[in-house]
Amino acid sequence: METPPTKEELLVLIKQGDHPIKYFFNTSGIKYRELKLKDKVPSMSDEEASELLASDGKLIKRPLMIEGTHFTCGFKPDVYETEWL
Repeated sequence: METPPTKEELLVLIKQGDHPIKYFFNTSGIKYRELKLKDKVPSMSDEEASELLASDGKLIKRPLMIEGTHFTCGFKPDVYETEWL
């Protein structure tokens, strides 16, 4: 996906996965720190998180790889090899 996902697309991913909302956030990013999201994300609803993520692509952990209902966030070589190769 070359463009940031929409709120609706993110909401589907958040709801279908077994990951906590924090999984989708670029926790090492400047914007994440500026907005002081460390303390806010754990109590966010799925809807609030998807809206915030869609509002700024820099908040999303990259790469966000999606194929059908399968997806991963971030790059870890071992995960990439087992999930995508």
